[in-house]
Amino acid sequence: MERIKVRQYRAEDLGRMLEIWNEVVEEGNAFPQEDILTPESGALFFSSQSYAGVAEDDGRILGLYILHPNNVGRCGHICNASYAVDSRSRGAHAGEALVRDCMERAVELGFRILQFNAVVAANAPARHLYEKLGFTQLGTIPGGFRMVDGRYEDICPYFIVL
Repeated sequence: MERIKVRQYRAEDLGRMLEIWNEVVEEGNAFPQEDILTPESGALFFSSQSYAGVAEDDGRILGLYILHPNNVGRCGHICNASYAVDSRSRGAHAGEALVRDCMERAVELGFRILQFNAVVAANAPARHLYEKLGFTQLGTIPGGFRMVDGRYEDICPYFIVL
């Protein structure tokens, strides 16, 4: 993980970010989104986040994250994030670098809690990482996620006080 650096995304990163994001959407087992991002919709989507970061190793983008409020008003101090790692880079600790950076950025932006609303129960690598980093599972929502093949899988919300 020492070689992996996380930084704020730049406009020139958009093509690679779209490849990675859309790969996860098309896999259909982690993100609630069903529509892929185009260059136009992706530029708007990433620029509208509170923060978007990329993990890179020797100039190659391995993954990305988005960070934004989970709610508004009296719950506006709770944020939410999504992480996407290129399938060829999974297991190289890019996800851990992204989550750690996200937690730091969230604090800098004034958030007090980071909450994940819909971690798919079968996503063991993500769940293991979140628990390793100190996140607490809130429970289980039976059948809360519709997989790409039409099956329903449980989801496990997680949170951490920052």
